[in-house]
Amino acid sequence: MRMHRCARNGYLHQGSGSDGMSLLTGAGLDGRAAAGLPRRWRGCLTLAAALCAAVAGCLGMAGCQQAETTPEVVVDVKAARPVIGAISEQIEGDAVLSPLAEAALSAKISAPIKKFYVQRGAHVRAGQLLVSLEDRDLEAAAVDNRGAYEAAKAAYLQATAVQQPAALQTARLDLKQAKANLDLARSVMESRQQLFREGAIAGHDLDSAKASLVQAQAAYDTALQHEQALQRVGQKASQQVAQGELTSARGKYLSAEANRSYAFLRSPIDGVVTDRPLFDGEMVTAGTPVVTVMDTSSLIAKMHLSQAMVQRLQVGDKAEVATPGVSEPIPGEVSLISPALDSGSTTVEVWVKIKNPAGRLKAGTPVHITIAGRTAPNALQVPASALLAGEDGALEVMVVGGDNTAHLRTVTVGIRLPKRVQILSGVSPGDVVVDSGGYGLDDGTKVHVVQSGDGGGEKDGAGQADSAGSQASGGQS
Repeated sequence: MRMHRCARNGYLHQGSGSDGMSLLTGAGLDGRAAAGLPRRWRGCLTLAAALCAAVAGCLGMAGCQQAETTPEVVVDVKAARPVIGAISEQIEGDAVLSPLAEAALSAKISAPIKKFYVQRGAHVRAGQLLVSLEDRDLEAAAVDNRGAYEAAKAAYLQATAVQQPAALQTARLDLKQAKANLDLARSVMESRQQLFREGAIAGHDLDSAKASLVQAQAAYDTALQHEQALQRVGQKASQQVAQGELTSARGKYLSAEANRSYAFLRSPIDGVVTDRPLFDGEMVTAGTPVVTVMDTSSLIAKMHLSQAMVQRLQVGDKAEVATPGVSEPIPGEVSLISPALDSGSTTVEVWVKIKNPAGRLKAGTPVHITIAGRTAPNALQVPASALLAGEDGALEVMVVGGDNTAHLRTVTVGIRLPKRVQILSGVSPGDVVVDSGGYGLDDGTKVHVVQSGDGGGEKDGAGQADSAGSQASGGQS
């Protein structure tokens, strides 16, 4: 005998492989009715009943098996417990290293190069002579003007110390003589008037005395005006004339000396000679660059940032500079924040200063800069990979509950780094957050945490996060 049973539909069929009557009975015919039929009919009925029973049994067994073997869907995910710690905002950008100072020395005169005193790569000091140009004609002009200047100085001394005092002294003597003559003429005039009244002299003698008095008075007035003019105007004018001639001679001399000094190019800064395109004997025209000096003791990385980013920076902020060929980042600091926007790009230029005492870094090198911005000391952090984009544009995370069910939570984020994100609201320190495998999961999905860690990626907290993940997935086998 064979028995087929399905708990779902209660179907039960029994039969033997050799008893056809049992099949007829299972088909709804009792034994007596079947026995009264012709033998040929009984065979057909037996075959039909067997086929119906086989089909019904297969359908019943298939439905029962499907209902019993459909499993519950469980998704494997990786999760992490949030960590609390300091997190600093990082502002990044690309830049090119520039020297702290640069001087491209050009010739101010046209002349052949007389001699180079330095080679490319030489370290120089401020004021050191680097190049001399041919200057014999300029030296001759300077000597000529020096002689004229010395002569002008002597003339000035003579005019102010000898000529002007002598002229004033002569004018004073003339004035005294004129005063004496005037007094004498007045005395003669008075005496002759007395004699004329007494009748002792003729009239023409009195007239002669009057004429002499008038002449003496005129001579005195002239001498007085001349002496006063010398004191008031003449001495000052003579001094100004002499001073002007001296100043003119001095200017010509200084001009000649300046032209001669242009034949000697000196470094205005401490630094390194980075370019020297010419050689001794070559002709240099005015304005041609002859030698370039750069101060590379410190380098400046100039980057352009948006105004919103710059608002979070200040001079003195620490920075790290990643340079090609250097494994470790080089420390630096913000040395300048431009007070105005760039009119072309509407960005703000920020300078990061890097010390380079050994000269290992080269000007013109492209670098990547990371500046540490604002810092949150006790920030709740989760892996950046845990953030999911919601349908309404909000940010969400998947949190694993104690029943191993993942639930969507809307979160508010603060500082965002490439690997870590500060959570301001939506997650508590005791939660376990899905950081891998949560994309596309529906709220309420059953999950199995296959690996867990802390939100900061540190090994010390990994054990705690693993324990949390194990508790979250406990009971799941």
